[in-house]
Amino acid sequence: MNHQEGLTAYLSAFVAELATAGVTDVVISPGSRSTPLAMIIAEHPDLRVHVQIDERSAGFFALGVAKASKKPAALLCTSGTAAANYFPAIIEASISRVPLIVMTADRPHELRDVGAPQAIDQINLYGKNVKWFVEMAPPENTEDMIRYARTVCARAAATAIGYPAGPVHLNFPLREPLIPELHEHLFESAERTSGYVEILPGKLTMHEGIFKKIAEQMNSFKNGIIVCGPIEEEGFAEAVIDLADALKFPVLSDPLSQLRSRKQSSDLTIDAYDTFLRSEEARNALKPDLIIRFGAMPVSKALTTYIKENRNARQLVIDGGGGWRDPGITATEMIYCDETQFCQSVSMYVDRRTTSPQLEKWQTINALTKDKLSSIRDVTELSEGKLFFQLADMLPEGATLFVGNSMPIRDLDTFFHLNGKNIRVMANRGANGIDGTISTALGAATVSQPLYLVVGDLTFYHDLNGLLAAKMHNIDINILLINNNGGGIFSFLPQADHPKHFEVLFGTPVDLDFKHAVKMYNGSYEKAEDWNHFTVVMNQFKERSGLKVVEVTTARDSNLQEHRELWNSVSREMTSWLSGEPQ
Repeated sequence: MNHQEGLTAYLSAFVAELATAGVTDVVISPGSRSTPLAMIIAEHPDLRVHVQIDERSAGFFALGVAKASKKPAALLCTSGTAAANYFPAIIEASISRVPLIVMTADRPHELRDVGAPQAIDQINLYGKNVKWFVEMAPPENTEDMIRYARTVCARAAATAIGYPAGPVHLNFPLREPLIPELHEHLFESAERTSGYVEILPGKLTMHEGIFKKIAEQMNSFKNGIIVCGPIEEEGFAEAVIDLADALKFPVLSDPLSQLRSRKQSSDLTIDAYDTFLRSEEARNALKPDLIIRFGAMPVSKALTTYIKENRNARQLVIDGGGGWRDPGITATEMIYCDETQFCQSVSMYVDRRTTSPQLEKWQTINALTKDKLSSIRDVTELSEGKLFFQLADMLPEGATLFVGNSMPIRDLDTFFHLNGKNIRVMANRGANGIDGTISTALGAATVSQPLYLVVGDLTFYHDLNGLLAAKMHNIDINILLINNNGGGIFSFLPQADHPKHFEVLFGTPVDLDFKHAVKMYNGSYEKAEDWNHFTVVMNQFKERSGLKVVEVTTARDSNLQEHRELWNSVSREMTSWLSGEPQ
């Protein structure tokens, strides 16, 4: 048996199992050492191949596919620094619990640590940022090795998707010659044609008696709150609202909790807390005795501070992934249970209440705050806050909204309020970085349409390479580019009080004309002249395909002043209402 026969049989078995295990999308970056895997993957009729030249962008593109589809996406690159460029996306996937199957080609063992070109140490390259690492055995065409390749593949896919989801890394040492022998029976299996091994994952749960005990304890708390951070789990929204309704607790809903844009909206949902919890009077009036948390930590710093200030309250953190989501060191109980099941089971045993004065207070303060924030619609200049306030009205029903980090995600938290349009909100809030945002959104756009991406100018610049995917694969995406010529978020941070070095070190104006970059990738570009023009452009985008970018130019100083005036206005309203003065 020659080398190429063994190479082909072994890798073909692996790729066939990849498709059987539920993988549909593979992102490939061109390279030599990965040639046999790339060619065999391209031959499989059930695998959709996305070619991404830049490995950093490729990693984030696969991240977006997996985030949107909730299925493992696969990545393939050659040996050397190509694999290192996956690292940022792998870190994000690990923290935000997104399933990835990372396949790196490598030099065979005899070419390692001897000065061979394009050879680095790829063993455990990503360290603890992956759930599982395997140094694959060299290809052989024996029955046991074919079974080994299929088993490892099935296990990798199951490990990636198993809760909590995350990335796995398979390293393939491959010898030359690298060209496989392609033929029409490439993916036929001699045994177990429907998949070599089926892996049935379970979910963390608890004994029914524990649910009953927790419910009985909850009955003694009258001023509880439920905090929902970023979470996407089937049925969770309905289950948590039912639990909140039984307890008559407000649900403080992060924009990534998927609770702010649902057909079945609820008046239990509190969506303006990031603004009114900046008021000391409001925080004092809304002290909780019980905090129930679901999902990752919320975007809002005001909410995080509020939770830390109330560390004497009993705080339950429910995490079906068995993590430790408690940066404020305030949790009293870590409950490792599937979030939806927890809500459903506890709801069966709590005493259902009819009224709650504390809930009514939360609802009134929330409504007053939203009324004050709505004044931003009267702003005539192009404004970041007004843009986010209008988003829910401007986006079509069922759209996907991807939001960049720094100021955009925070403005979304402040101004994107309860609506019934079923808008799915996504962001890279694992490591909270700005890298790879365009690529992630484009990956998500291959699954979810229509997709709108809102980013700042530095985030846009940071991943300009990612725009190539829109051109190569004709992906439809609508990008709202907020250009305040620098890092707008730093104007809100203590660094702004030190003007001597602020602009050079933090403001970082780049003075770029992004029109040329968009045109280079065959995109449509418009620069909004005013709000009427912005509205016209947004409507035109609905009729166009491919890459579309509308740039909205704003001023950092004006944005800071606008936010502060709104916060001060809300604070005065809180003081007035809580003191019983006429409104």
